[in-house]
Amino acid sequence: MRLWIFVFPLQRSTASDGGVKILFEKELGVADFHLPSKTRLLYVSECDIIAGNGYKRKLVRYRNASSSFQELVLVERTRLSEQYFSALQRFVVFDLGLSLLPVSGQTEASQLITQIVHGEGRENPFRRKTSGQLLDSVTLILVQQIPGVGRVKALTLMQNFPSLKEISNASPAELEPIVGEGSAQQIHSFFHGNLITGT
Repeated sequence: MRLWIFVFPLQRSTASDGGVKILFEKELGVADFHLPSKTRLLYVSECDIIAGNGYKRKLVRYRNASSSFQELVLVERTRLSEQYFSALQRFVVFDLGLSLLPVSGQTEASQLITQIVHGEGRENPFRRKTSGQLLDSVTLILVQQIPGVGRVKALTLMQNFPSLKEISNASPAELEPIVGEGSAQQIHSFFHGNLITGT
């Protein structure tokens, strides 16, 4: 099976890695990546964040380019961009209503994109799904990026909170009966800027 990823680069070329064909194209509009799963990605680099508020105009154009695609924003979260991250996170998730996923750099972003592409075709043959219970695989991958949340907790959260926005708006008291006290605090802290670390 051959999968196609369209990427917005400076020049046109092709590359292939692990069964994923990457096509570089100049005419993708505001998105940086178009995945075969009807998902568009916008990548906000460390340089964009540190340079100032110019990335906000790009994010608004990305959100306003209405389409039938699911929209995801990948953001480089590094030591240099850490101080700007919580404001960017609030802007993307709360103001624009987009899904945000922090990555440590281009390598992690490429691994995540590959995981999204390869994870699209996988289904659990033992689980009966009705149209109301279909879970979005991209959202599942995003929820699993929250510290302390694995696949089982992510599925449980998604069954109780139908969107990433509802998970992010949930109070620790609402999360606790679903995932336990410690995980509830970690999830709430993840979305509200004060991350709990192991040190």
